[in-house]
Amino acid sequence: MEAERTLREEELTRLGELAAQLRVDAIRCSTRAGSGHPTSSLSAADLLAVLISRHLRYDWADPRGRANDHLIFSKGHASPLLYAVFKAVGVITDQELVDTYRQFGSRLQGHPTPVLPWVDVATGSLGQGLPVGVGIALAGRYLDHLPYHVWALCGDSEMAEGSIWEALDKASHYGLHNLTAIVDVNRFGQRGPTELEWDLDTYRRRAEAFGCQALVVDGHDLAAIDEALGRARRSTGPTVVLARTVKGKGVPEVENKPGWHGKPLKPELAERAVAALGGVRQLRVASPRPEPAPPAPARTGQPPVLPRYDKGAKVATRNAYGDALRALGSRPDVVALDGEVSDSTRADRFAEAYADRYFEMFIAEQQLVAAAVGLQVRGYRPFASTFAAFFSRAYDFVRMAAVSRADITLAGSHAGVEIGPDGPSQMGLEDLAAMRAVQGSTVLCPSDAVSCAALVGQLADRGGVTYLRTMRGAYPVLYDNDDAFPIGGSKLLRGGDDDRVALIGVGVTVHNCLAAADELAREGIRARVVDLYSVKPLDRERLLDAVRGTDGRLVVVEDHYPEGGLGSAVLEALADLAEPVRVAHLAVRGLPTSGTPTELMDQAGIGVSAIVAAARASVAPSR
Repeated sequence: MEAERTLREEELTRLGELAAQLRVDAIRCSTRAGSGHPTSSLSAADLLAVLISRHLRYDWADPRGRANDHLIFSKGHASPLLYAVFKAVGVITDQELVDTYRQFGSRLQGHPTPVLPWVDVATGSLGQGLPVGVGIALAGRYLDHLPYHVWALCGDSEMAEGSIWEALDKASHYGLHNLTAIVDVNRFGQRGPTELEWDLDTYRRRAEAFGCQALVVDGHDLAAIDEALGRARRSTGPTVVLARTVKGKGVPEVENKPGWHGKPLKPELAERAVAALGGVRQLRVASPRPEPAPPAPARTGQPPVLPRYDKGAKVATRNAYGDALRALGSRPDVVALDGEVSDSTRADRFAEAYADRYFEMFIAEQQLVAAAVGLQVRGYRPFASTFAAFFSRAYDFVRMAAVSRADITLAGSHAGVEIGPDGPSQMGLEDLAAMRAVQGSTVLCPSDAVSCAALVGQLADRGGVTYLRTMRGAYPVLYDNDDAFPIGGSKLLRGGDDDRVALIGVGVTVHNCLAAADELAREGIRARVVDLYSVKPLDRERLLDAVRGTDGRLVVVEDHYPEGGLGSAVLEALADLAEPVRVAHLAVRGLPTSGTPTELMDQAGIGVSAIVAAARASVAPSR
C-alpha cells in the first residue's frame, strides 16, 4: 500500500506544512471564539496530518460510504483540530471554521456531535470514544466483513478512565485488528500533570497486559508516526499507538507549560503564534480512497412472528423479552449484547438462535452501552441487557448516546423490590427516573408477557434511546395476544361510569392494583385500574379521563423510589390541569432488605393492603 513505503523528503515537507496549518487554524478559530482547547489540539496536529494524508481511507464526499474508515475524537475537547481537519479535506470553509466555531446555531460546536455528517458519535465526556469504536470495529469484523479501520484519538488524561481499559480488554477478546487507539501523551491535563505524565513504558506495559500491540513513538516525528500507523493497520490484533507529544507544540510561549488547558490564546499571542508557524495556509489534502465495498445486503429478512401466551398463564416479562428478541432475530439488522447475565435477562434465547449476532460484554456495563452505540453507527439495531440496577454504572454512556442521536434499546431486568431475597444491591429502584431524564428517551414498563412482547416488537424501529423494564417473577397474562400496545398508550383493565377512585400502576403494581380493586369491590367501592405501561411518552388523555371519572381521586403505585418515576410522570402530566386532583403516591420510601416479593412489597407500602388503604382514604368523606 501507499502508506507502507518510506516517505520522501518532499512528502515530509508537505506533511509538516499540513500540520502547521492544522495548528494555525486551531489557534485562529478558538481565539476568535474566545474559548476552546487549542493547546490540546496543537499536541496532536502531527498525528492527524499523517493519519488523514496517508492512512485514513475515507471518501469525504460520501461520509456514509460503507467502506470508509472511522475517525473518532475520543478527546473531543480537541475539536479545533478536528474542524481544522475538516477544512483541510475541503468539507467546510475557512470562513465557517473561523467565524462560527462555538457560536450559537453553528454546527461546529464546542465538542463534536453528529450534526456533522463526518462525526459518528458525540464525544467530550472522556473515556467514551474508544469504547464506541469497539462497537464499530465489532461490526466491521463480525457483521459487515469489510476492511475498514477504526481510528480513535485519545487523550492521556482519559487513560485513567476504567472505560478505556474495558474497551481494550474487549478489543483484545474479540481480536479487533481493525481498531487503533492513538494516545496523545502530552502529559498535561486540566489542572496539571496527568497521572503517568510521560511514563510511556508504563503505558506500554499496561496496553500489552490487556492483549494489545503497543507502539511507542515520538508524536512529532512524521516518519515515525507514518511507520507506526502502517504497522497498526497490518496488525493481527488491536493496536495502541502511544505518542509522546508536547502540549501547545509549535507555540514556544505555551509549549509544555501548565495552566493552558482549555484556554484560547489572546489575540496578540495568537498573532505571534500564527506568524511563528508560517502564517495562514489554504492547503487541501485528499485522503486515500477506500476500495469499493459490495452493496449492503438486504436487512429486511422475514417479518418477526412474536410469541403468543395463554391468558392467565404465569409468565415473567423477562421471559417474554427473550422470546420476542429471538423472534426479532429474523431481521438481520437486529443484534443483541449482554453483561454476563443473559441467563437472567433471557437474552440467551437470542444468543442460542443467532450466535453470530450476539456479543457478550461480560461485567463491563460501560462497554455494553458503548458497543451498542457503535453497532448502530453501522446501521444495526442493538438490544443491550443487564439488571436494571447495573445500567447506573453506565449512565453517562446512556446520556451521551442521546447526544449522539443513537438508536439503541436497553433492557433492564430484576427491577424493584419484587425481585425478592437478593436484597437492595440488585434492585433497580432508580432506573425509571434515570431513563426518563435522558433527552428524547422512551421508557416502557409492561405488566405481562403479551404487552412486553408487543412492545419489544416495536422497539427495533423506534428512534432514540429506548428503555424496557422487565420483572423477575412470573405473573398472570392479562391481555389477549391480538391486543394493541402503542407506545404512548395505556390500558384500562377495570373501569365504569361509577368509579370512585383510579388505581394506576406499571409492571408488578398493576397486578397489585387488580387485587386491590377486587377487595375494594367487595366493600362497595368501585375502582378503575389503569396499566400505564408507557411511562414516557405518557398517555395524558387516559389520565385526564381517570381524573374526570373519579372526581380527581388517583392512587399511583410503583415499585421504584418516589423521586422521578411513575408518580413524578403522572404529576408532571397533570401539573397544568385546572381541576382538583388528589394523588396518593405509593412508592418504595425506605431501604429494602431481603425477603419474599410479597413481604417486601408490603413492607414498602406498595402491596395490596396499602393500595386498598390509600383508596379507602381517598374516597372517605372530608371532615
